[in-house]
Amino acid sequence: MANILPIIRVLIGTVFVVSGYEKLIGPYQNFLYVIQSYEVLSVPLEEAVARIFPWIELFLGIFLVVGLWLSLSLKGVIVMLLSFIIIVSQAIVRKLPIDECGCFGQMISLPLKGVLTFDTCLLVLTLVLVFKLDPASRFSVDKYFEKAV
Repeated sequence: MANILPIIRVLIGTVFVVSGYEKLIGPYQNFLYVIQSYEVLSVPLEEAVARIFPWIELFLGIFLVVGLWLSLSLKGVIVMLLSFIIIVSQAIVRKLPIDECGCFGQMISLPLKGVLTFDTCLLVLTLVLVFKLDPASRFSVDKYFEKAV
């Protein structure tokens, strides 16, 4: 089990890199429209989130892939995944007319129930990594600097 944890870490990080990158290469208005469709934020916050959120996703993903500030990065991913789960859940409960999540920009289209399942699985795996941080940090930048000290 311990040998697979670094692979899981890299895979979760890759999901966040792809998601953040896909939102960044398109006009921010595309992601802004997605945010607005969930009807949870005020207008000034929607634009700020549309501009900043993809960068947070991208950097958290990069940090997971390379294993930099791993404990903090994993906790950041947990906060993001919990946010995603809550936002998607409320959209399902409120029966908002959203056909797909918008999680990966124009690259991948997932229905809300599918993304809810996906995010829940990612959350469980991320929690495992938090509780098994030492084996999950194999081949990480953190471990490299730990050895150097």
